[in-house]
Amino acid sequence: MKKERSLAGRFLQYGALALFVQLACACSDKAPPPPPVANSADGTSASKPTAAPVADGKLVVAFGDSLYAGYNLDQGKGLAPVLELALAAKGMKAQVVNAGVSGDTSAAGLARLAFTLDGLARKPDLILVGLGGNDMLRGLSPEATRDNLDAILAELKKRGIPVLLTGMLASPNMGPDYAAAFNPIFPALAKKYDAALYPFMLDGVIGNRALQLPDGIHPNDKGVMVIVGKLAPIVEGKLRA
Repeated sequence: MKKERSLAGRFLQYGALALFVQLACACSDKAPPPPPVANSADGTSASKPTAAPVADGKLVVAFGDSLYAGYNLDQGKGLAPVLELALAAKGMKAQVVNAGVSGDTSAAGLARLAFTLDGLARKPDLILVGLGGNDMLRGLSPEATRDNLDAILAELKKRGIPVLLTGMLASPNMGPDYAAAFNPIFPALAKKYDAALYPFMLDGVIGNRALQLPDGIHPNDKGVMVIVGKLAPIVEGKLRA
């Protein structure tokens, strides 16, 4: 509980900026169509996500929204390529496929899940799931978010794919009732599906303008490094298990 309060404290700045972000192109229903899902960590686009088999290596899929997609970052600076390099530095041979789409809600993620997985050359050794932030910014029903994420995790369990779920916290301006319904979604589903959990995707980044893009929400390249620094040991542990 103490850790959760600490994370929520760092999230206070989110409340002041949430209305702006709702209008940003990465988080708006009026946004232009997102680019095709990248087929590898280098950000190369393809009409259908594909990945060449990794010889004697692991295949990781980063399946989420703009926080995964590398929103407004130069090629090679997003989560997938930076995580791939971090794993290599730890002696872990792995390919990290960028399956992030800016603006995706949990419903949009559920709709493209099978398409994404079926486009891969083989079953992933691990999938990172990071959705729900856009649901919250748009004030969508937490119950619907929970149901969509539950369906995603159920499908991944059916396919025998291990999961690392990266969570989100409700902006304080959404009010205590919304937060009480939204915040428990991620730990509850991680427990239900025996998935690894990183409780708050923006931990260590939100509130630190030196690690954020001008919108005050999305990480810049330095922010991505902070996130990957926290995620990489968890990913490595899951891959070595």
